[in-house]
Parts: sequence; C-alpha cells; structure tokens
Amino acid sequence: MSDLSDALAVSASGMAAQAARIRHVSENVANADTPGYHRKTVAFEGLAPAEGAGPGVQGVRVGPVRLDRSPLARIFDPGHPMADATGYYDGSNVDLVVEIADAREASRGYEANLKLFDQTRQMQQGLIELIRR
Repeated sequence: MSDLSDALAVSASGMAAQAARIRHVSENVANADTPGYHRKTVAFEGLAPAEGAGPGVQGVRVGPVRLDRSPLARIFDPGHPMADATGYYDGSNVDLVVEIADAREASRGYEANLKLFDQTRQMQQGLIELIRR
C-alpha cells in the first residue's frame, strides 16, 4: 500500500474511533438521570502493522467498553419507587461537565482526522493530475 493510502486508512480509523467515543458520551448523557447507571468509558488500541507493511501503528480501534466503578450518587427522595427505608436511592455516576469535556475532545479529534483525510485525498488528486500531464 502506498503512503497516501496508509494515511487515509489511519485517519479513517481515527474518525471511526472518535465517532464511537462520541456515541458512548451521548449514551452517558442520556442516562445521567437513570438510577444505578454506571458511566461507560472507552479506550483506543493501536492496530499492529500488516504483514509486509512498514513499522509503526497502522491505525486505531476502540477497545473494550468499561464501566466506571466510582460510587453512585446517593439521592434523597422518599417518594421515589426505588428509595430504600431511609428514603435514599442510588443515582448515576455521570458528571455532565466531564461528559461535555469528553465530547468536545472527541469532536476535536474527529475534526483533526477529517482534515488529515481531506488533505491526503487532495494530495492524491494532485498526484493523479501530475501523472496525466
């Protein structure tokens, strides 16, 4: 594979990984008020180079989804159907400020990969035009 094709593949894998991250952030935000919900986190893993390819990482993929095991918020609401005898129930451990920051970071990462993809595509088109002459 050519270097330009490798660059396209790496940036495409980065966009796919950031899109998955944004999807998990949106699930966390949607379930912020769900009792007993644990925040989902995701990590990226580097893809090993293919047989015969050059050294280095050949892209990224989303690793296993993990649940944040930090303590759940205890909410006092004696009228809630899930409240115990003391009037408390377990809320979620989703912090909306953290989720907004994660969403912004994932969005910036997606934009950076998109820009790399677009610039690589333009370089390929320019190369094709030079070859045609």
